[in-house]
Amino acid sequence: MKVTETKLKGSFVIEPDIFKDNRGYFFESFNQKKFMLHTGLKIDFIQDNESFSTKGVLRGLHYQEGEFAQAKLVRVIKGSVLDVVVDIRKNSTTFGEHFSILLTEENKKQFFVPKGFAHGFVVLSNTAIFSYKCDNFYNKPAERGILFSDSSLNIDWKLPYNELIVSEKDIALPTMEKAVFI
Repeated sequence: MKVTETKLKGSFVIEPDIFKDNRGYFFESFNQKKFMLHTGLKIDFIQDNESFSTKGVLRGLHYQEGEFAQAKLVRVIKGSVLDVVVDIRKNSTTFGEHFSILLTEENKKQFFVPKGFAHGFVVLSNTAIFSYKCDNFYNKPAERGILFSDSSLNIDWKLPYNELIVSEKDIALPTMEKAVFI
């Protein structure tokens, strides 16, 4: 397993060891002991989520605040997505900066999103199955977000805006300037 910390402290790209032969492939999608060894973080994931989306679907940028904040380990099972995080930790030297990575069924890369980050993704393939582990349960009253098209973030979603399929809820999210960070 290769683990690389991104420019946003505490977020990691994880590349598993993949064992292939004439029958197919095998890899460990998560091993708590190895994760802790490579990142220094002890994470207890308690909820797994999966979504299916078609090309152009953009989900995000979402986060939960306060005691309900979530760390996530995300990956693509089928298809390809551009995965994006924004550092929303007020005291961070990278506050307001973002990082993006291409996650695909072929590269099997995973991305660890720590607490204090807004997260979103856009589907680049015809369809995609996206999976993520969370270290805290979903709590609707603590749900927050940032507008995906906020000009201060300047995120390149790799698709023209007229090809993006965004929920009404996500279109109504505030900009970074007006978002609530606790």
